[in-house]
Amino acid sequence: MSSSSFTSLHITALDAIVNVNSLFTLAVFIGLTWNPNDPQNSLNSDPACAPTSAIAENLIAFHVYSFSSFLFSSLVALALKQAIRLSRTTSFHYPAVVEHLVVHVNRTALRIGMLVSAVGSIFGCSFLMLALVNVAQIKLGTLACGSSHTYAAVVPLLILVPIALLIYASLVLYAFTR
Repeated sequence: MSSSSFTSLHITALDAIVNVNSLFTLAVFIGLTWNPNDPQNSLNSDPACAPTSAIAENLIAFHVYSFSSFLFSSLVALALKQAIRLSRTTSFHYPAVVEHLVVHVNRTALRIGMLVSAVGSIFGCSFLMLALVNVAQIKLGTLACGSSHTYAAVVPLLILVPIALLIYASLVLYAFTR
C-alpha cells in the first residue's frame, strides 16, 4: 500500500470518528440540558415505580462520562489527523515557518492512536446507553419495579448496543492488526 493511500484511508477513518462523535456529543449535551422529569408523572401511574434521586444522579453522571469520552476520542482523532497532514505536505499556510515541522508519522503510533480513539468512542457509547436506561426508568418506572414498558424499552437497548459495539471493536482490532 502506498504511503498516500495509507494516510488517505486513515484520514477518512478519523473523519468518520470525529463526525460520529460530534453527533453523539451534541446528543449528550442536549440530554444534559433537558429535564426528563415528568411533573404530572403521566407515563408512570404506580407510585411504587417512581424513580429515586440516585437514578437521576446516575443519569447526569453517565451523560457527563459519555460527553467526556466522546470529546476525548474526537480530540485524539483530530490530533492524529493533524500529524498526518503535517507529514504529507510542507505547503500549509506559512511554508517557510511550517517547513521544519514536516515529520514522519510512525504507523504503529498512528494505529495505537486510532485504537485509543476507538476505545474512547466505545466508552462514550456505553455510558450513553446507561444514561438512556436511566431516562427510561425516570419516564416509565424503575427496573426493580418490574414495569413491562421499561423492560420493553431497555432490553432492546441492552442487546443491540453491545452487539454493535462488539462488531465495531472487532473491526477496529482487525484494522489494528493489518
